[in-house]
Amino acid sequence: ELTPLGDIISGLLTDGTLPFNPDDVDIWNVWDEVVGESFSGNTRPSGIRDKRLKVTVSDSISLQELKFRESVIKEKLNETLGRYAVDKIEFRVGSR
Repeated sequence: ELTPLGDIISGLLTDGTLPFNPDDVDIWNVWDEVVGESFSGNTRPSGIRDKRLKVTVSDSISLQELKFRESVIKEKLNETLGRYAVDKIEFRVGSR
């Protein structure tokens, strides 16, 4: 007997077997608001796994400043999302 694709996808999204939380896509939607105008143009989330958010930064000066602000960004991000989505933020220089 064949199982409808919609049932399979629905099951994957609700049974906890995915290696990520589908709700984490909201991080990309609120990122610019959370980091503010001074960083939104040269940063972007690049991935999340096990509550570790990876963020690509366009230059090393911004990277250093963001590292100092990690706890504030993490707190504001979790508050904006309304849940404990991010435990650690890893910043790295790369092309945005």
